[in-house]
Amino acid sequence: MRHIVYLLFFVQLIASCKNNQPVDLILHHARVYTVDSSFNIAEAFAVKEGKIIAIGKEADILSIYTSKNIIDALGKAVYPGFIDAHAHFSGYGRNLFEVNLYDCKDWEEVVHRVKDFEISHPNETWIRGRGWDQNKWPSKKFPDNAPLNVLFPDKAVLLQRIDGHAAVANAMALEMAGIKPGQKIDGGEIETIDGSLTGVLVDNAVELVSKIIPAATKADYEKWLLAAQKNCFAQGLTTITDCGLMYTDVAAIDTLQQESKLLIRLYVMLSDDTANYTRFLKREPYKTDRLFVNGFKAYADGALGSRGACLLAPYLDKPGWNGFLLSPQGHFDSLASLLINTNFQLCTHAIGDSGNRMILNVYNKYLKGKNDRRWRIEHAQVVNAADFQLFGAASIIPSVQPTHATSDMYWAKDRIGDERLKGAYAYKRLLEQNGWLPLGTDFPVEDISPVKTFYAAVFRKDAKGFPAGGFQIENALTREQALRGITIWAAKADFLEKELGSIEVGKKADFVIMDRDLMMVVDSSVVGAKVVGTWVGGKKVY
Repeated sequence: MRHIVYLLFFVQLIASCKNNQPVDLILHHARVYTVDSSFNIAEAFAVKEGKIIAIGKEADILSIYTSKNIIDALGKAVYPGFIDAHAHFSGYGRNLFEVNLYDCKDWEEVVHRVKDFEISHPNETWIRGRGWDQNKWPSKKFPDNAPLNVLFPDKAVLLQRIDGHAAVANAMALEMAGIKPGQKIDGGEIETIDGSLTGVLVDNAVELVSKIIPAATKADYEKWLLAAQKNCFAQGLTTITDCGLMYTDVAAIDTLQQESKLLIRLYVMLSDDTANYTRFLKREPYKTDRLFVNGFKAYADGALGSRGACLLAPYLDKPGWNGFLLSPQGHFDSLASLLINTNFQLCTHAIGDSGNRMILNVYNKYLKGKNDRRWRIEHAQVVNAADFQLFGAASIIPSVQPTHATSDMYWAKDRIGDERLKGAYAYKRLLEQNGWLPLGTDFPVEDISPVKTFYAAVFRKDAKGFPAGGFQIENALTREQALRGITIWAAKADFLEKELGSIEVGKKADFVIMDRDLMMVVDSSVVGAKVVGTWVGGKKVY
């Protein structure tokens, strides 16, 4: 009799297994932040053909589905794959193979690093680097290219400031670009002191040198982009909004994705360039499973750190100087007039309160009230008190980067003073305009870490935990708002919210497991959070 009972149990077990639906992946024993509209928390989900097909309690998922790939999350927190709403993925990849000038303590250290790089890369025809920031130096002054001219008389050197809005070039690079003392350029500055070029170029002037650098090869792109992808996956990033690319960059990305070498998802904003308009405006936005070319990126002004941001009143630390627009207002009006009749998104970099006001007025002129065009202002860094309402009036999306606030807080007051600072990095106030706010990093200007973005948004502190009480804490976001900002709201800013940004049935199975719960741990523990694993389309990529 006992044998019959065991036999019946065995038969029932086999039947039960046969009735279970086979899937490609099951994740269970987790605290799954779905980031759906109700911010529900689940225990498990199932994945088939790259998409989520079921979410719920662990017992239910395991009783209904079966898989050869079962992930026990060991009770850890699981989030939708992180999305960076504003970054420079392609540029970051290239920078990984150039001179790293981040955190140099002075100009002498910059020169030393360039010299060491040249010794280890003797065959490079150009020496390029990025990351110096004069605001971190004792002098606070822009550098002079004199030591570069001595060390590299026959090799071109171009070293970009951390924000990419200024650079220093040596005499060889300046000569190759045909730059002369006293030369002027609209929307830029070629610094000359006592009749001599210092090598410092600001905003549009940088392009005079960068445009003569030899074009990248397919091998270059593959090396750069795969290295960038590796670092992004290690941070839990599964989708990047890549801002300001040429059609040639897009072609290289598309090729690498079609070859299944580049697995990361990219939303691309094309540069404000005639060649890009010629190639893309005749057709609809370009979309594949991993690539969406849907926007155009314009620049209203420069950066606050290099004093190129356009302000309504002069800089406090440079009397009589307001910065400048990179193009006349008519250019942005023409661009808005052109794109309003297309399905492409208009995204404009604006830092200063004058730059933001001008773009807000142009957008409002063409959008004419509430809409779903999702035209964006990238950074929206310093906004006049009277202009905040212009975002909500025309459903304009402020796309912000919380770590900018915690990087700039050391010197921003010196630039613009207490009163204007109240309208700067005002993320809570900006969120209130439309009820949602996409968050990014602007890497490589800032660290690529979405955890640092979350930390800066919620606690308004830098990675060192400074200041103790938070910088302008009245503009902090809640943890839920910050998590939405690096997932579903970032997806929405890219018109991808129906595919990405949350763990919901029918969406792509992009997710990340963390070693601690960002929503629960104390603030000092957040910034040290590590990624346990990253999945794109149900496939483990880190």
